[in-house]
Amino acid sequence: MGGAARSVGRALHSPVTGAARGIRRATHAHGAGESGLGKLIELHAVNGAGDVMITVALASTVFFSVPTDEARGRVALYLAITMAPFTVLAPVVGPLLDRIPHGRRAAMAAAMLARALLALLISGAVATGSMELYPAALGVLVASKAYGVVRSAVVPRLLPPLFSLVKANSRVTLAGLLATGVAAPIAAGLHRLGDPWPLYGAFVIFVAGTVLSFSLPPKVDSARGEAVALLAAEERRLPRTKVKRPGLREVGPAVTHALGANAALRCLSGFLIFFLAFLLREHPLSGQSAVVSLGLVGVAAGTGNALGTAVGAWLRSRAPEIIIVTVVAAALGMAIVAAAFFGAVLVTCLAAVAGFAQALAKLALDALIQRDVPELVRSSAFARSETLLQMAWVFGGAVGIVMPLNGTVGLLAGAAFVAVGWLSTLRGLIASARYGGRPRARVA
Repeated sequence: MGGAARSVGRALHSPVTGAARGIRRATHAHGAGESGLGKLIELHAVNGAGDVMITVALASTVFFSVPTDEARGRVALYLAITMAPFTVLAPVVGPLLDRIPHGRRAAMAAAMLARALLALLISGAVATGSMELYPAALGVLVASKAYGVVRSAVVPRLLPPLFSLVKANSRVTLAGLLATGVAAPIAAGLHRLGDPWPLYGAFVIFVAGTVLSFSLPPKVDSARGEAVALLAAEERRLPRTKVKRPGLREVGPAVTHALGANAALRCLSGFLIFFLAFLLREHPLSGQSAVVSLGLVGVAAGTGNALGTAVGAWLRSRAPEIIIVTVVAAALGMAIVAAAFFGAVLVTCLAAVAGFAQALAKLALDALIQRDVPELVRSSAFARSETLLQMAWVFGGAVGIVMPLNGTVGLLAGAAFVAVGWLSTLRGLIASARYGGRPRARVA
């Protein structure tokens, strides 16, 4: 009997340990294990899984549990109480975290622990219908974005030898997407047990993330050789006697115009998430229910995002300006076509193209920052740019809430976002060519 029990135990244990070893080999390949990047990849996967657990719980409470008109009011209230204050807090997050470069591991752990505790608070609010849900959701959002800002600043510190920043960010992003795809159906299954259960799952995941944050190598907390990247407006406020440090607008037009293009794509992403959520709930795709329609669009967007990340890793840093101009043009063309011939197939294709363009354009922006921004301020530049992109997503989502539920009108508004970004990128490409292709900042 003892031998049989051991055999059964080994049979049940082997698939789990085998999968864990396979994941560890993938995340630690090509020197990522030695540099510490593998630990960050695993941490970002935990972050994505925890966030999607909270997202599923909030969506079921705020969005799916009431009629469409009431849901629009609830989501508008959610935006007003959570994301509107976040637009005020977001510009503060990056500069504040710039001041604590020696505590990046602690900052990431604090962001994880805060979300773990807030998930428990939201679970109680969901059960009682309390208004505590909204400020707690704001706390989750701020903590999530704070983690994102610190993570962007940490990646350059953990690059293995001969490993490009684009490739590193591709691996980190892809791990988050895969973890989200795995955790989303688990969260849906937990929701069948009751509204608070996905939040309990988020609590466990974020506690694990808190512990994992401190497993990152100590060099993450080192600020040796770093300085703070200042925007032009901030530099003008410096006294004349102080040495001005390089800012995002001093590295030539390529980076700043690419940042504008990425902001436009983030606007489109936020807009489509909220606009299509209400549109497809009221007018599902032909022959499908509202839930299935939203699921198809979500899967298409996630697949496009993963494909864009994979293509970005393959292309590495080749001609990032051309990549951004091309993908933004593709998103603009797809948005116009989907608006003109609104239908199930085209809406799904738009979601996929938007996800692909957003992922690939972000990796191209990373390549430009690595190329044109001095290493002295590169970590800070990543943190500042990520904060700006998050604010753009919030703005796009707010516009998506107030738009009338007309597919053609709504998608034309989304196309307008992308058109502005495409023109900005085109100007940047022309200016970059005029100045010799690679203007670099001067380091005092």
